[in-house]
Amino acid sequence: MNQSVNIELGSPAAEAFEARQFKVYTHRQLDKIEAIQNLPDDLRFDMRVVSQVLPFRVNEYVIEELIDWDRVPEDPVFQLTFPQRGMLLPEHFEEVAELMRREASAAEMKPVIERIRSELNPHPAGQMDLNLPLLDGEPLPGMQHKYRETVLFFPSQGQVCHSYCTFCFRWAQFVGDKDLKFASNEADSLHRYLAEHTEVTDLLMTGGDPMVMKAKHLRQYLEGLMAPELDHVQDIRIGTKSLTFWPYRFVTDPDAEDILELFRELVAAGKHVAFMAHFNHWKEMDTPICREAIRRIRATGAEIRTQAPLLKHINDDADQWARMWTTQVRLGMIPYYMFVERDTGARHYFEVPLVRAWEIYREAMKQVPGLARTARGPSMSADPGKVEIQGVTEIQGEKVFVLRFIQGRDSDWVQRPFFAKYDEEATWLNHLQPALGESEFFYEAEFTAMKDEKQALIMKAS
Repeated sequence: MNQSVNIELGSPAAEAFEARQFKVYTHRQLDKIEAIQNLPDDLRFDMRVVSQVLPFRVNEYVIEELIDWDRVPEDPVFQLTFPQRGMLLPEHFEEVAELMRREASAAEMKPVIERIRSELNPHPAGQMDLNLPLLDGEPLPGMQHKYRETVLFFPSQGQVCHSYCTFCFRWAQFVGDKDLKFASNEADSLHRYLAEHTEVTDLLMTGGDPMVMKAKHLRQYLEGLMAPELDHVQDIRIGTKSLTFWPYRFVTDPDAEDILELFRELVAAGKHVAFMAHFNHWKEMDTPICREAIRRIRATGAEIRTQAPLLKHINDDADQWARMWTTQVRLGMIPYYMFVERDTGARHYFEVPLVRAWEIYREAMKQVPGLARTARGPSMSADPGKVEIQGVTEIQGEKVFVLRFIQGRDSDWVQRPFFAKYDEEATWLNHLQPALGESEFFYEAEFTAMKDEKQALIMKAS
């Protein structure tokens, strides 16, 4: 593995980088990965068990350039990409392990695996119903419209990633079950919906990872946004992990220049292109190819904003966040969000108590310069909206969390402070109770009415 490289923005020209073949491994090729052959047999068995339930996909760049195999299993990128025993609850692990020990058939394992997946809250925060938009009275698969001004779109060609994150809250997209998947290949439906909803100013292309798509496919979705009837869609966001998992996408891949040219065209047309880069650890930015990809994207006029959840075993340390944010600013990126690990999948393995999350955020912020203090958080992307933990204080003798909506299903909720009883064990919004004698949080009655109304519309449409 290449050792840590400290280079400045004056990276070598793209021609200095040799093109690399993209080679990926899934759970079926887990034992063919040379780097894990020397790991203990029990650890390799654990990986095979967990990968039966949760998705696994990793490529050679990650294996060879980002993981320090002398530090496995503690290495943060290893934890980020390779399955660990604790990612399944003990009873779930043992159930699958026993089937594997006796070499049960795929037919026998399938219902067990499907049941376990169904118990892992595969689609949190209303993804499959409450966020589902309607066009001409019909539900639109592959889209979500949770906040008034923002639409999320899931292009069907972008429903994988160059590698998978073990914590991913969209893990259900990658396990091969069509009932757990949402995607669309209808650029026309996207453009029609946006044209009818002039309140929408932001489009977020997400997945999976849109950057696994060929440039010609990405263009089909984004080129139409330059039409006059879509002038109101000013901000184009692309959610991606490609700068970590395959930075060659923007440097030596055959259509790398086509991707960058599309960005340039969108910027020239007056669109604000925001490349929403997912970085979980500073190590991910420490290779020359990653820094060259960052330089090339920024040269198109697109900006790069960064976001990540706070994760036990990977980055639950204030010094790591401070180094990550400082590095991002030095490379010309904008720290955007620290998220709380979502209530899905392997959350029990990664989650950090809310009070600890706030302490880590605060300690990291104390270490960074002003330009790195743009990161908001810790933020929970919960059913009613993005809720930020602003601190812990005492009011009228009661210790409380101070909370606010950064974004809400009702824009009137935004920036309105509210209070929850202090709870050292709470890891998500639904664990919190109203403070100061209140029987419910201020938004709850309205949110319940919203859910009832949306369910009625969906029932009518179906």
